[in-house]
Amino acid sequence: MYTLSNLDLLKELSEKFGPSGFEDEVLLTVKNNASFADEIKMDKLGSLVIVKRGRSERPRILIAGHADEIGFVISSITKEGFLTFRTIGGWADQVLLAQRVMIRTKKGYIHGVIASKPPHLLSPEERNKLITKDKMYIDIGATSKEEAESMGVRIGDPAAPWSPFTLNGKIAFGKAFDDRAGLFAVLETMRNISDFPGTIYGVATVQEEVGLRGAQTSAFVVEPDVAIAVDVDIAGDVPGIQPSEAVSAIGKGPSIITFDMSMIPNQRLKELAIEVAESLGIKYQLSTVSGGTDAGRFHLYKAGCPSLVIGIPTRHIHSHTSVMSLDDLENTIRLLMGLVMRLDERTVEGLTKI
Repeated sequence: MYTLSNLDLLKELSEKFGPSGFEDEVLLTVKNNASFADEIKMDKLGSLVIVKRGRSERPRILIAGHADEIGFVISSITKEGFLTFRTIGGWADQVLLAQRVMIRTKKGYIHGVIASKPPHLLSPEERNKLITKDKMYIDIGATSKEEAESMGVRIGDPAAPWSPFTLNGKIAFGKAFDDRAGLFAVLETMRNISDFPGTIYGVATVQEEVGLRGAQTSAFVVEPDVAIAVDVDIAGDVPGIQPSEAVSAIGKGPSIITFDMSMIPNQRLKELAIEVAESLGIKYQLSTVSGGTDAGRFHLYKAGCPSLVIGIPTRHIHSHTSVMSLDDLENTIRLLMGLVMRLDERTVEGLTKI
């Protein structure tokens, strides 16, 4: 039975800098931790494909986690040395202010903080209004445009949250669990599984947060028979959320996603995942998701590919710090391993027969 370990890798993946379009450091970490691979490939958009061969060439099982995180790109430098920005991926205005970021410049990394007009100087009317992104800037401590430029900053430089990975027992806090936690699960599944029926293609996709782009291109490299996207699921066990809005909770097992806005899963594959979880005694949750995942592209590959999403329940995604249960992560990996072991050629053929 799989037991979660290798937390240093989870920490490294979480803390790596990698907004959409700038995932190279994350991909290098993945590559350096794939000593089990029989082959490593890349598509021309940048997604990394790790191949591990089992008893036969087919079926080809694609399991994917996306390497990118939401972030920012510098859009201008003011004469006073402050940086304006555009967002990469989905950021809510209320989670941005007073948060620290790292900016990757031609001279290396520099720290900054997202700020706006000081609260003490707000008018009574302004205090009652949400401050929007267009009223914010990044302060790097510069006092002029020239000083900011001398620090290496240019328009188009990427920025990402700065948030160290920490643990409270079995609860992890950190940035980019969406989807470095899923990427970790893919790596650990491939590292620990053996004597499986077909060939596993573990994919670290790029640019998921800006339109599932790496999923579309990497599928042409893999040519999968089955695809499983491993991503986070929005945990609704926080104040102000009704169970009907988000049913999953941390600590209650991985989510088997029954519906999202980008894909309706292959129903036989979904039922097989449920059967595997129950046979292995793995707690699981059935969930629906209002967003989409890489499976939204995988399932449309060529004539269609039976696809499923397995989610790791996570609080506060798309913010600087998310919260996740290590027990859920461990059980996600156990479920993935058990499911892959069941996907022999006959079973895969049966997923699409009437």
